[in-house]
Amino acid sequence: MCLAVPMKVEKIEGDPDDFTQNQIAVVNMDGVSRKIRLDVVDRWPEVGDYVIVHAGFAIHSLIEEEAKKNIELIREMASHMPEELLLAGDDS
Repeated sequence: MCLAVPMKVEKIEGDPDDFTQNQIAVVNMDGVSRKIRLDVVDRWPEVGDYVIVHAGFAIHSLIEEEAKKNIELIREMASHMPEELLLAGDDS
């Protein structure tokens, strides 16, 4: 199962008006950084903004308050999961 998660934009590469360039952002949640694509995001983010990330793509921009509520809900759900399920997705 895939889960779309809110992540904070740390860096942006590319131009929203030039689709010949890679449109990539570096995002972070809880110390986990990823490079993601910005090709399909509903609004071009700025550094410090939050985006919903699904399958390596930013799909929706969020205001900070909304993002933090979503992150807290994800943490709450994870706190109720058995440890073996949490570790099942660990690639290490």
